[in-house]
Amino acid sequence: MNIKRHIINVVLLLTPFIACAASTTVTAKLDSTHMVMGKTTTMHITIAQDKNVNGLLLTLLSDTLNSKVEIADKGKADTTTLDNNRIEIKHDITLQAFDPGTYQLPPIAYLVGNDTIKSKQLTLNVDSIQVDTNGNIKDFKPVMDVPFKLTDIIPDFISNYWWAWLLGIALIAAAIFSYLKWFKKGINPLKIVKKRLPPYEEAMLALQQLKERNLWQNGQEKEYYTQLTDILRVYINRRFGINAVEMPSSEIMEKIKQNNEANLANDQLNNVLEIADFVKFANMRTLADDNEIAFQRAINFVEQTKPIVIPEPENARKEESK
Repeated sequence: MNIKRHIINVVLLLTPFIACAASTTVTAKLDSTHMVMGKTTTMHITIAQDKNVNGLLLTLLSDTLNSKVEIADKGKADTTTLDNNRIEIKHDITLQAFDPGTYQLPPIAYLVGNDTIKSKQLTLNVDSIQVDTNGNIKDFKPVMDVPFKLTDIIPDFISNYWWAWLLGIALIAAAIFSYLKWFKKGINPLKIVKKRLPPYEEAMLALQQLKERNLWQNGQEKEYYTQLTDILRVYINRRFGINAVEMPSSEIMEKIKQNNEANLANDQLNNVLEIADFVKFANMRTLADDNEIAFQRAINFVEQTKPIVIPEPENARKEESK
């Protein structure tokens, strides 16, 4: 009794798969049963089944149908819904063969559950390429002696674009020349150098820009005096040729006293440098009046030492205008 019960249970479990397999059909059809070697033909595969059935097209697991017929393109499946809870799956594959002959193609295999559904077997005839031996074939012209030309051994991409090669060689030569003459020495000839203002105008502009920043008004006295003295150092360097940028304040004053033009305003400069050193190195806090006075003395120094422009004599200007 137990054995009979087990057999009944197995039959009940397999019944849905048997029913699904029985309701699934697979058909295959060729576009043409004849194909010229090297060409292709299409096989149309049609599968009809219930919606709730999952199957696997075993034929597409390989790249060939047999040793002579290859699957050149597996394509994509197209599913259409039918009546009575059924679907139709169409799949087109491309076949190709390179050896002439008649080949029996294996049935298309479709796995459903534990059962494999197969299509009918098809025959494919692969024809060889026919050559017309009776065609109008003409002899080639006799070989003629042709004078040797240099262009015979020069590739077309060189002979056809010789101007481009010359232009490229010229550009490379110009680049090498520019590197050796300028760039190797750290000179950039393409850089546009803006003309610098005269020392007096440059210093006055820098002082005006410093005033507009309101540094000491915002508690930045040290930064204010650092920039104020830097402006004066650059001005002295350009105006009198004294390398004040690299000198301490005491050495600057010694050089200024030795210069007749600069010595006229050395007291103005000395007062600015002294208070600046106290702020920068002794952390002295200054009053607003001290900052204003220092700024005015810097302006006075620049104003009193600016170059004096001597006007040309009237007679000289008339002579130049003639």
